[in-house]
Amino acid sequence: MDFSRVLDAVIGFFDREGTPYALIGGLAMAAHGMPRTTLDVDVVVPAEVQTGLVGFLEGLGYETLHLSSGYSNHHNPDPAMGHVDVVYVRGETSRELFAARRWVAGHGGRRLAVLRPEHLAAMKVFAMKNDPSRTFRELEDIRFLLTLDGVDRDEVKGYFEKHGLGHRHDEILATL
Repeated sequence: MDFSRVLDAVIGFFDREGTPYALIGGLAMAAHGMPRTTLDVDVVVPAEVQTGLVGFLEGLGYETLHLSSGYSNHHNPDPAMGHVDVVYVRGETSRELFAARRWVAGHGGRRLAVLRPEHLAAMKVFAMKNDPSRTFRELEDIRFLLTLDGVDRDEVKGYFEKHGLGHRHDEILATL
């Protein structure tokens, strides 16, 4: 996958539309210092952009594999364009995520927005709750995020407790 090409296209769309975004998933983890193999671009955007974004991606040759009010998944048959996954947020969640996002230097000097570590952890906790098969991978990512300077561990603990996974938080803390 040509990440620079995909990011140029997708972020270009967000810039033209005046849409806030943030990277999530493997690219966000790498931006926070935990490089890992990733095969797609994962972003979070306000829900209001969904129709326009899906149309834009389909115009680039992506096939929409899944579309719901909170998530869409897109695949392009061109291996250079790969997969794009999108999480859609609303209301206070949207305002909070985008107000707190951080900017990092990406490939070629492009500035990239990423979620703050606590918000990435929240999304990972939610992913574990909805798909328990992701638990071990997500726990490893959250463990790393908890080691970053300045991370609010109590905030992260609250996300675990909110989703009935407080015991998983305790498991991570026991390994730090």
